Amino acid sequence: MGWVKDGLERKGRAVVIFKAVRDGAPYPDHHTTLKMWAEIPPRPIRLADLITTKRELALDKLLAEDSTFYGDLFPHVVEYQGALYLEDGLHRALRAALQQRNQIHARVLVL
Repeated sequence: MGWVKDGLERKGRAVVIFKAVRDGAPYPDHHTTLKMWAEIPPRPIRLADLITTKRELALDKLLAEDSTFYGDLFPHVVEYQGALYLEDGLHRALRAALQQRNQIHARVLVL
């Protein structure tokens, strides 16, 4: 069910970064402003529990050192019907995976 695999096997299982990849969000528009997101305290989230809402990314943004300079430092996750959807922060999550981290700190909006 997962998406990106690094080609390695650990304890007989392929390594999966995300739970699933979608093209778009299944939840209704929540109209949350950046100021409202900033009021949600970040919490640790396992990458393997996240479902992405974007199928594509820009490699130049992934590799940019200042990619979070103008945005929120923490990714935005929406919890909807028991699932965690990565709404914003795909590049940060992938960067964490490339650094061998299995979790990130993210702001989680519960719908």
